[in-house]
Amino acid sequence: MSKFLRQTMATGALLVLTAAVSAQGIFTCTTSSGRKITSDRPIPECASQDQKELNPSGTVRRVVKPVATAEEQRIADLKAKEEAEERARQEEERRKNRALLARYPNKPAHDKERQVALSQVDEVIRAAQKRIGELLDQRKKINEEMEFYKKDPNKTPPSLRRQVEDNDRSVVVQRRFIGDQEDEKKRANARFDEELDRLKKLWAQAALPATAAAPAAAPSPAAPTVKK
Repeated sequence: MSKFLRQTMATGALLVLTAAVSAQGIFTCTTSSGRKITSDRPIPECASQDQKELNPSGTVRRVVKPVATAEEQRIADLKAKEEAEERARQEEERRKNRALLARYPNKPAHDKERQVALSQVDEVIRAAQKRIGELLDQRKKINEEMEFYKKDPNKTPPSLRRQVEDNDRSVVVQRRFIGDQEDEKKRANARFDEELDRLKKLWAQAALPATAAAPAAAPSPAAPTVKK
């Protein structure tokens, strides 16, 4: 191998080594006892405090934060989890708001659905009331038969007694069912009222111009003054 070729290879290796050292940077810190340490890699003695990584020019490339203890890491992980859950909650809230606006673009649309929902419950109540009327008519006929045994009720046939019991039980069931439906109407009205309160705010926001609806942008920081 010629002397020129060997010198060329040595120069190339030196350049690669210099580039690697330059890319890595220099680490520096001051220990708790006041001793300043400099190294070409992170300094174990300063693991519990900030370390500066310097560029070859001496400027700060970055600040290496201290290694967290197990408890500090647990707290940091918990905080990160809570922040992620909060972001997810806010995103879910925005999704629900978009769906609500798409379903009810205005108050008449919301009023119409409320009316339909309550009308369906009223229809079920009317059917139950009609059934009670039929049961009361049946009871009149049963009472007419019971008149034959008024003087001596002990002679009332078991089948007739069962009709009385079944009729009474059915009336109680229908009345309880009507009470449940009345409660359902109250729940439906409460749900629609809650939705309406929410929708009023969403409709108001949607009616604003885009520039007014969007949050104001933070002002740009002033440019630093250069001393001459």
